[in-house]
Amino acid sequence: MLTGNVLVPRPTVGTKGVDRAMSSRPVFSKSEYAYSEIKRRVLADELQAGTTVNQEVLAAELSMSTTPVREALKRLATEGLVRLDTHRNARITELTASEARSLYEVRHRLDPLAVELAAQRRSAEDIGRITGTLETLEPLTAGDGVEAFAAHRAFHRALYTASANPLLVEVLEGLWDKADRYRQLGLRVRSAEPIDVERVREEHAALATAVIDGQAQEAAEAMTRHVASSLGRRALEALEAEA
Repeated sequence: MLTGNVLVPRPTVGTKGVDRAMSSRPVFSKSEYAYSEIKRRVLADELQAGTTVNQEVLAAELSMSTTPVREALKRLATEGLVRLDTHRNARITELTASEARSLYEVRHRLDPLAVELAAQRRSAEDIGRITGTLETLEPLTAGDGVEAFAAHRAFHRALYTASANPLLVEVLEGLWDKADRYRQLGLRVRSAEPIDVERVREEHAALATAVIDGQAQEAAEAMTRHVASSLGRRALEALEAEA
């Protein structure tokens, strides 16, 4: 919905709030809205991996010209979510075993480092943020929407931020959107069983406790186990088996 020069997207209805988290927040430019909406569709798997997207068709769907859509796609290309061709099309980046392994290898090394540092450096503000995000966090399950993934990200971001290492936080944050696509694939490969849900809930609680209590080694070990049993690892195994 357009109001003067300010575009306020209409809330849409989706599974477990999938459409509300990114498209219901007011934004202040067409290109920003286009970026948010296209990104939402990619992360919600409405624009599936390998799909070719025509800029003109997409602009018509969003009720705007192609210029803000093109700007949005360029921005998404820098994040690795789309690939631009020489025409007026863009392709949603495919999910590959190679990329899944790269993401897993980075997380397997850097996530434990982040929480180890967080346990040593966390502030009272960090502790409040970790506690608050843990309260709203639930293990990811099939059918979860963007809101559930956002809560998962907020908890891990709180842990990363507590490391007081801005460069490390930037690296891990920069990988998150790509990693979320593999998490979704992991859920599609095999739905979470009750035992999985309880395990992940316990892992998150253990991470929060170790960091808050200043137990650096315990935090690093808990995160290593968490990454090793993660949805990203499940997606990697499925992609390697398929290959």
